[in-house]
Amino acid sequence: MLKELQLRGVGPAREMEVAFSKRLNIITGDNGLGKSFLLDIAWWALTRSWAGRPAQPALRLKKSDPLPKIGFTFDAKTRPVSDDCIFDRYAQTWKRSMGRPSNPGLVLYAQVDGGFSVWDPARNYWKQNKNSEEPERPRSYVFKPQEVWDGLPIDSAKKQCNGLIADWASWQREGGESFAQLSRALQALSPTPDEVLIPGKLARIGLDDVRDYPTLTMPYGHDVPVIHASAGMRRIIALAYLLVWSWKEHVIASQRLGDPPAHEIVFLIDEIESHLHPKWQRCIFDAVLSVMNALVGGKTVKNIQVIAATHSPLVLASLEPLFNPKIDALFDIDMELSEKGKRNVIIRRKQWERLGTADRWLVSDIFNLKQARSLKAEQIIEEISAAMKTERLTRSKALQLDKELASVLGETDPLWARWRFVAEEKGWLPKENGERSAADAED
Repeated sequence: MLKELQLRGVGPAREMEVAFSKRLNIITGDNGLGKSFLLDIAWWALTRSWAGRPAQPALRLKKSDPLPKIGFTFDAKTRPVSDDCIFDRYAQTWKRSMGRPSNPGLVLYAQVDGGFSVWDPARNYWKQNKNSEEPERPRSYVFKPQEVWDGLPIDSAKKQCNGLIADWASWQREGGESFAQLSRALQALSPTPDEVLIPGKLARIGLDDVRDYPTLTMPYGHDVPVIHASAGMRRIIALAYLLVWSWKEHVIASQRLGDPPAHEIVFLIDEIESHLHPKWQRCIFDAVLSVMNALVGGKTVKNIQVIAATHSPLVLASLEPLFNPKIDALFDIDMELSEKGKRNVIIRRKQWERLGTADRWLVSDIFNLKQARSLKAEQIIEEISAAMKTERLTRSKALQLDKELASVLGETDPLWARWRFVAEEKGWLPKENGERSAADAED
């Protein structure tokens, strides 16, 4: 379980410190402020490998500037582990403490572009001494988006992963537990009971490809090959497959080593709502936790920690029945002005509160919108609000505002009724009963 990150001189912020909670950790913030960067650093801290390009520190403008640092603390298999890693500019690497690496448990990382990374203590943790003739194990499994579907090769003779297409087809032919787990995961990740993701029959998709492709039985009755499914469905399909594959292969490898499965799982997810319809966004977090708990069986795994970035107010609204401030946390990355007028990136742990609806989350200080409406509607409503605070308004101006408001609001919108009432009471607009207003007399 990742407990803390401390950054200095790397990333958008001059300094950043985050203390994570035991179960759910939700990170929000505007584009470009470091949500994905924070997940990349978390992955590296736990696994000693990078899922993408290594993080590069800012240039030191003065020799007196402190050295860039990545500090972290996590619960390893036997004890808490802390390290302060300084960037070596000559070696272009982050220096970690010497000695055998610590074991953080099973670590998964779902990236927003469809890539996926896995660090498996049974397959990636190397215990042999450096004089051993045993070949070095992979530092981690890092899948590019297409490799999730087609597999991750080592060389022409070996594969680290067969990929979704081959594994799904093989599991379906066997009809064993792996296919049952995948089917249950797809069902749990489905948005509603009327739109369940159900595996269909295997099918060929062309003359030049001899592979049997998995399909989904759609609500309208057609079996659609998974590679032709929508972007949102492919995101869910890949997520279900990699959760099943990661745990299945971890259990098999642990058995071959004679070791018990991992006690801890850390799951990093970047923009969990990516490509998903609101129906899916509303249930995705609960579904992911349900799938993971179902896979591990609740026997050996003591803790599942999720660290996820999101832009979705509906995702936050959906967490309200699930969120427990004792074991969960909400973080917001934002900018603030310093005393010298400079903008600094900061991260704050927010006090959790139930706001009830997605539009209330939109206008909270998490997203900083003034209105849960279009930008044009927001601008007109601000002008209307300012006008209603005045005592005098010409009829021509009132009619202009009335026309503009009608172009952005529906007739049943309560703001429309409020504006009409104030405008008629103050005599800016003629009353509906035909009485001549003060504005009429003036004009």
